[in-house]
Amino acid sequence: METKKQFKWYTIFEYEKEQDYLRNMHRSGWKFVKVKGLGVYSFEKCVPQDVVYQLDYNKEGLSHKDEYLKMFDDCGWEYIQNYGGYSYFRKAVATDGAAEEIFCDEESRLEMMRRVLKGRMLPLLLIFFAALVPMFIINLSNHDYLHVVCIGSVLVLYTVVFVMCFVKFRRYKTRIN
Repeated sequence: METKKQFKWYTIFEYEKEQDYLRNMHRSGWKFVKVKGLGVYSFEKCVPQDVVYQLDYNKEGLSHKDEYLKMFDDCGWEYIQNYGGYSYFRKAVATDGAAEEIFCDEESRLEMMRRVLKGRMLPLLLIFFAALVPMFIINLSNHDYLHVVCIGSVLVLYTVVFVMCFVKFRRYKTRIN
């Protein structure tokens, strides 16, 4: 079986772009097999087909994995893997061309984003700033400007990612209200 690997990087809230990427690869004749490391996607050659890929972030569901996966299986979703807290699923597009989604409404999408914010982003933000801000201040007082620039860059990058995630969360929340 012919295989290939590609490197792609998505932030935690770019799951829709990731889903689209996997769908387009399948349409091009490359079925998603797994992702590992820092965004190394593995594919197998297949017959091109329109297949919807969906990601769900649900640690509570994974703590009851058999029931969680059975629920998706009963709805026709094929489970692929867990990676970074996300569960990957796929399903062929119906003959009428309708592409199903695992989230049937905006509220369920918002709830998943809330789980991501609480389960991943806030703890990482606290750890990141608890570790990096003191290092930034110490290096600044020691006039170690190379480390100050490096640490400052990481702080800015993470802040931008967090703000992007929060803005997307607020956008979904506004659609519901």
